[in-house]
Amino acid sequence: MTVLSTFTLQTRSRNEWSNITAQVQRIVASSGVNEGICVVFTPHTTAAITINENADPDVPGDMLIALNAVSPDRADFRHAEGNSAAHAKTSLVGPSITIIVSGGALLLGTWQGVWFTEFDGPRARSVHVRVLGE
Repeated sequence: MTVLSTFTLQTRSRNEWSNITAQVQRIVASSGVNEGICVVFTPHTTAAITINENADPDVPGDMLIALNAVSPDRADFRHAEGNSAAHAKTSLVGPSITIIVSGGALLLGTWQGVWFTEFDGPRARSVHVRVLGE
């Protein structure tokens, strides 16, 4: 069995992390898949998907500090849109993740959540969720 679902996320800032764990889990639960995998993908070149801690509200801000240190905005970037740092951050984080589905639920660690990461907002963004299994 395979199920594809898409939802839209409206970001509010140039850089932000949005916890999308609940939306993804609802899609998995409604898919009818008990055992399998879930792929979460965003089709944007300046946004990404990752798994990270969802218990401490300071983690997303700290991650943005770290990513900005690795890929700061620079005057010598040549890309005409002025968002080269966002493209670099997206390549570092990646556009998708794969999560095991077990017992009809995402098999995440105690402190883990699924995060949509925005690097060139605010914008309306799409997230595709594919659930495969039995």
